[in-house]
Amino acid sequence: MFFKKNLYFLRTVLLYTLTAFGGPQGHIGMLKKMFVQNKYISEDTLLDLFAFSQIIPGASSTQLITLIGYKRGGFLLSIITLLIWILPACFIMGALSFLISSNAHESFNASLFKFIKPMTIGFLMFSFLGNFKLSVNNKITTIIFLSSTILTLLFFKKPWIFPLLIILAGIATNFSSKRIPSTTDTKPKIIQWKNLWLFIFIFVIAGILSETARKNDWQNRNAFNVFENFYRFGSLVYGGGDVLFPMMLDQYVARPTDKQTQIKNPNSIKISNSDLIVGFGMIRAIPGPVFSIGSYVGGMAMKSKGKLNQFFGCVIGSIALFLPGILLLFFFFPIWENLKRYVFIFRAIEGIKSVVPGFIFAAAIYLINDLFLVSSKMELSMSILILLSTFLILLKTKIPPPIIVLCCLLLGFLF
Repeated sequence: MFFKKNLYFLRTVLLYTLTAFGGPQGHIGMLKKMFVQNKYISEDTLLDLFAFSQIIPGASSTQLITLIGYKRGGFLLSIITLLIWILPACFIMGALSFLISSNAHESFNASLFKFIKPMTIGFLMFSFLGNFKLSVNNKITTIIFLSSTILTLLFFKKPWIFPLLIILAGIATNFSSKRIPSTTDTKPKIIQWKNLWLFIFIFVIAGILSETARKNDWQNRNAFNVFENFYRFGSLVYGGGDVLFPMMLDQYVARPTDKQTQIKNPNSIKISNSDLIVGFGMIRAIPGPVFSIGSYVGGMAMKSKGKLNQFFGCVIGSIALFLPGILLLFFFFPIWENLKRYVFIFRAIEGIKSVVPGFIFAAAIYLINDLFLVSSKMELSMSILILLSTFLILLKTKIPPPIIVLCCLLLGFLF
């Protein structure tokens, strides 16, 4: 009965998983098209969940789709939604770790995916228009929107800009006393403290075991080291998967080697700079979460230990990177729901929602600027045409997003 009731929802999740390119700002356009328009969730709720996912550590796009499943059908549906969302991308990126060689990055500059970026910008602009109409409707929200757009553009690669702007926007809309929360839903949500204690317990135990394994040179110590590294990454990352690159670069490229390229610690896990760049380049060419990079890097970290250990590296990397964000999600979300019943938080939500279109618009501008770095005028013209076509198709027709993605892939193959 459960699966029959949610069959169409899960089918939509699978279609979204197979066609969602780009980070959380890029995904939100598809979320609106596939979940809001199909009435699985309201646009207002989507914006609320998007804002919440930006202020806690972890994979924002993963937390967002998991929460949509949670709002739709509770904890069980959210876990099934999560698995559908992460497994395809993790499988592809894990398989890539078996295929890659240290100097193979040139072979992945395939033309097939070259029009995915302008298509993603088209989705962003469609999402921006809807969010702007819904969230920016008075003087203070207009000021917040413009400020968030400018500041996001100026500090786009700084992970702290997203939570900082959300907090400031929430404070700004509290200077008005006009808005008061509804008292129709007064039943408080139960806070799952066990999720927080489990998060802390795993963090501490992983650190202890990793350090013990390193000092005593355990036979399978790389598995403990990889789990601790990735769990730590997933616990600290704000602002999406792009922040993972400098963390992994420091951990696996910079730390093991000194300035004279001599190995500091012969037992340290080392990944070549080119291999790491290949993974972060290919993650943009497949649908799904950017955090699926954990499957690739985990596999590369264990590659020297044999095929079976490399497979376990892919699994460990995926689990360890996603797990802390999910534990924190289910701990903080009931708190968020309870706080919304209070005047301060209720008024803050108006400002938080008006930040969202600023984030999206800034991301679109940032990506549009990259289009001008393409190699030829013809490709630039095609990219602009695809951007505008994607936006207009989403705005004026009912053509589903998977069809748009397939058409863009075909154009990349043909041109």
